[in-house]
Amino acid sequence: MANYQPPKQSLIGQVMDVVILLVLTVGALYLPLYLGLAGAAKTPQPIENPTWEALNQNPGEQAQWAQLGFTDPASAQEIITARFDYSFNWLALLVMAVLVVGYFIMVVRLSDREYRDVIAERFGDR
Repeated sequence: MANYQPPKQSLIGQVMDVVILLVLTVGALYLPLYLGLAGAAKTPQPIENPTWEALNQNPGEQAQWAQLGFTDPASAQEIITARFDYSFNWLALLVMAVLVVGYFIMVVRLSDREYRDVIAERFGDR
């Protein structure tokens, strides 16, 4: 059997591959933000008549808040009491698992012939 020769790709094909990968990468990073699935999902838990003590802030932390421009507890309470929402969505997990497994199967199937050619070249027909 002859040595394996990978298929040649034109410059335009290489540029298109890079552009498609860039679009997919940016899409994978920003699509969850646009769909509201990630990001600033914080919910403040306001306190009636907040004080620094009620917000569990010591004098050193109070000084740091003052340096940031939050001189009274009422102005800083929304930031201090905000908590991330860690709710879980089983449907989103299932969709992600199907996409990851589907991508893996697609990659293996699309490159099956090339894998077989390389293995046959390296290890011979067995």
